[in-house]
Amino acid sequence: MARAHWGCCPWLVLLCACAWGHPKPADLGGQDVRNCSTNPPYLPVTVVNTTVSLTALRQQMQTQNLSAYIIPDTDAHMNEYIGQHDERRAWITGFTGSAGTAVVTMKKAAVWTDSRYWTQAERQMDCNWELHKEVGTTPIVTWLLTEIPAGGCVGFDPFLLSIDTWESYNLALQGSNRQLVSITTNLVDLVWGSERPPVPNQPIYALQEAFTGSTWQEKVSGVRSQMQKHQKAPTAVLLSALEETAWLFNLRASDIPYNPFFYSYTLLTVSSIRLFANKSRFSSETLSYLNSSCTGPMCVQIEDYSQVRDSIQAYALGDVRIWIGTSYTMYGIYEVIPKEKLVTDTYSPVMMTKAVKNSKEQALLKASHVRDAVAVIRYLVWLEKNVPKGTVDEFSGAELVDKFRGEEQFSSGPSFETISASGLNAALAHYSPTKELNRKLSSDEMYLLDSGGQYWDGTTDITRTVHWGTPSAFQKEAYTRVLIGNIDLSRLIFPAATSGRMVEAFARRALWDAGLNYGHGTGHGIGNFLCVHEWPVGFQSNNIAMAKGMFTSIEPGYYKDGEFGIRLEDVALVVEAKTKYPGSYLTFEVVSFVPYDRNLIDVSLLSPEHLQYLNRYYQTIREKVGPELQRRQLLEEFKWLQQHTEPLAARAPDTASWASVLVVSTLAILGWSL
Repeated sequence: MARAHWGCCPWLVLLCACAWGHPKPADLGGQDVRNCSTNPPYLPVTVVNTTVSLTALRQQMQTQNLSAYIIPDTDAHMNEYIGQHDERRAWITGFTGSAGTAVVTMKKAAVWTDSRYWTQAERQMDCNWELHKEVGTTPIVTWLLTEIPAGGCVGFDPFLLSIDTWESYNLALQGSNRQLVSITTNLVDLVWGSERPPVPNQPIYALQEAFTGSTWQEKVSGVRSQMQKHQKAPTAVLLSALEETAWLFNLRASDIPYNPFFYSYTLLTVSSIRLFANKSRFSSETLSYLNSSCTGPMCVQIEDYSQVRDSIQAYALGDVRIWIGTSYTMYGIYEVIPKEKLVTDTYSPVMMTKAVKNSKEQALLKASHVRDAVAVIRYLVWLEKNVPKGTVDEFSGAELVDKFRGEEQFSSGPSFETISASGLNAALAHYSPTKELNRKLSSDEMYLLDSGGQYWDGTTDITRTVHWGTPSAFQKEAYTRVLIGNIDLSRLIFPAATSGRMVEAFARRALWDAGLNYGHGTGHGIGNFLCVHEWPVGFQSNNIAMAKGMFTSIEPGYYKDGEFGIRLEDVALVVEAKTKYPGSYLTFEVVSFVPYDRNLIDVSLLSPEHLQYLNRYYQTIREKVGPELQRRQLLEEFKWLQQHTEPLAARAPDTASWASVLVVSTLAILGWSL
């Protein structure tokens, strides 16, 4: 599933948690661990003193004549993960949770976040800050209307608000005699000063041709062709999401945690290509690769990243029409383009194009999953031997699986922070252990591992839940129903162009039959050495329709608060289905190759069709992963694989059934007929 962040749903940053995120835990809002009413106040030792920084920020607000200032938790590109130099909200508040919005007035300061982070916020924020246990623009605006006077101005950095988020604030403030003020110089940055971590400066490099599905020239030509066919005849496409520019030019870097991107924008016209980035980060070889020394239609001109707003504004003065994807374009760009010169879609043509992988990209992504399976199997074998010794904890386990992945060919680190959760921790949303806070793994508890890797040829994401001891009957039933949901969706045949939302319920049906459910979405797209959560593919209402060549995760689960959690996640390719009668139908081909835990499967709940599917899948795992284990002389892992992919058989009839057989047999022997 990977660890979901607010940034993965860019147009809903302040409105709702990502639908494929884990379920929220029960209300954690008890007594505030801080006591700000005493003198001196009681505060946990983990709080950060923010008095000096808040005073300095208010001085900056005064110079801008602001009554309030909004500090979101994102960066200028709606990245799911953000770099340290963009962690403005964390720095000014002391609260390091990945989701939450801060607002500062001349007298008060407050943070809004959801239940995942209430306790963390209380332990990290000093008494300068109020904690509001809710999210969305509405409660923030309601608070602002009570805290700032009529005629007041609410400042914000336009590069940190999406178009939709800006519109929601603007609409909520209309008629209140308060107004939003766009300030392109970030006030927190001014206060942060020299302490602010620097912008990454590692080289930006081109992927080898062996790891790309098409050349950048072919991709540019494809986008230009879409521009020419568009009924509104756009003269340019503006790319704001970092993954769009990385994909278009087959370029990568390491500016963003877990994602191989670099800070950039692209303005592509029929006759020119302008890439906004730090030119000093390109080697002469990479500049040559981009044909940057010429000025023709297939020459990439590198312009300074900081000049993108001015450059777009200047371009918009002409007789032009600029095509944008509104989901990833920030208000800072949007506000300088006259509305009559905008061509808008939810997603840019690049976002839509890269969602469908060509045959080479499909082969690359499949190959990365074979090697990834080797790493996960090595880890599971190691766990079986070491967990009974009582020497493994969640954090050391997470470190080891990351280490095993790092030893695989073409590895480029994990694709997200590994979720390594034992027992009751597996039922917690977004749980990841730390060196200081973790639980020991035990043979008597379930263990959930959700992890993934970045490889030059693909991105992976897989979840397996295991139990080394004797699971309860309910745990086995819940696990098996989750497995059935995974199988039911994976083997489903459905009409082409069907929305993922239309078929998502198949993953829940077996759970619903027993009155069980899970509180997160069922899957997300995945990229070729790009995002582990790749929009716009998935099973949500705002995902695009399924098409041949897309990759998505399939990941039903079940979570028993305070006890255990189950999730079974595979990545699958959308392929053509063979049907009895002619027609355009699709199904899924699973490309994750790690067996499920036999110890948790209640075979009596599986239909013959489920068993047939499962055994065919296990045979595929043997064929794909077995030779790789043998080639590398991983004989213990190969033996484990063989054992864990033995065909499953239907459970023998129960005692009553055997009694019936015995009666019939006896009657037959006696010559009696029925």
